[in-house]
Amino acid sequence: MFTRKASARYEGFGKEGKGHLSTESGVLDDVPYSFSTRFGDERGTNPEELIAAAHAGCFTMALSFALAKEGFSAGSLATEARVTVEQGPEGFTVTRSDLLVEGKVEGISAEQFAEIAESAKANCPISRLLKAEISLDQKLQ
Repeated sequence: MFTRKASARYEGFGKEGKGHLSTESGVLDDVPYSFSTRFGDERGTNPEELIAAAHAGCFTMALSFALAKEGFSAGSLATEARVTVEQGPEGFTVTRSDLLVEGKVEGISAEQFAEIAESAKANCPISRLLKAEISLDQKLQ
């Protein structure tokens, strides 16, 4: 078992607030995020983009390992994830993550590729996370 960490800071509130995201690895280091990076075109990132990147990366790695387990050793995979956010009566909700994978795998049939890809989609940890229980520990200073 292992744990990965990321942190978020936000100064100010609502549309006027500005935030920064950082990751334990340092790949993200005070990357800006705000209302404008989430709903507009200001440079920075947003939670949905990060979920899409995580889902694309996790699924692609899971598919790669599943293909290797089945004896395939040559080829390449490219995945795009599209995370959809919709506004409903209770506010904004991430309603779906659509994966589009293009693979080049020597010696595989379309049917076998589809079967292995479906299994990878169902079993990658981020796919499972999107259905997970979420806990919250809070403290007010």
